[in-house]
Amino acid sequence: MKKFLAIMLVLCTVMTFVACDKAEDVKVLSYDEYMAAEMDSQVVVEFYVQAAQGWWFDTDTNQGKITIYGQDKNGGYFAYETKCDEEFSKKLVPGTKVRVTGTKGTWAGEVEIMDGTIELVKNADTYIAEAKDLTDKLGTDDMIKYQNQFASFKGLTVVNVEYKNGEPGNDIYLTVSFNDKEFSFCVESYLTGPDSDVYKAVGALKAGDTIDVEGFVYWYEGINTHITAVTVK
Repeated sequence: MKKFLAIMLVLCTVMTFVACDKAEDVKVLSYDEYMAAEMDSQVVVEFYVQAAQGWWFDTDTNQGKITIYGQDKNGGYFAYETKCDEEFSKKLVPGTKVRVTGTKGTWAGEVEIMDGTIELVKNADTYIAEAKDLTDKLGTDDMIKYQNQFASFKGLTVVNVEYKNGEPGNDIYLTVSFNDKEFSFCVESYLTGPDSDVYKAVGALKAGDTIDVEGFVYWYEGINTHITAVTVK
């Protein structure tokens, strides 16, 4: 009887290890695989945090959430309202490598990861992307290929500056022109709020100003870069 119990204990232990191995056998998609995945499919990706909007607590779902701008050496990611608690959100500093599991979706042309969960990748390196000059891509079909990447645009002309709902403190909608075409950029208040230098600088712009801009290539029925820095020429 004792021998039988011992054998059963060993078998149970082996089965437990096998179950754990299977649970950890997750397919992490490369950037290209992620972009090729079907909409509404479950995806697992790893990328480096570049910035994050302010953490907030959703009382409707009783869950903390944070929106992350991510990138690796192949492309950019936008993880919308990823679930995490406030303490964990403090670990999501630029350069940190994370794994996000969620649903690939799209909204107004913006490809993003929805309803996701997040974890740190242990013993990982760090990575901060340099702004890629995409000025010559404005107005071309190639622009969407750089969606969610950190980019720069140079020599833009300010056409109009407008606060969402007409009130300072909300998002700022910036219309700029380049090569006789107009584009809509945005200061996302949850990313760079009223106390940030970029919010104040964009709010002070006037029509006709020539500017250089850095930001994340967000998409809303066309390019709608979320601005992180602006320089008046």
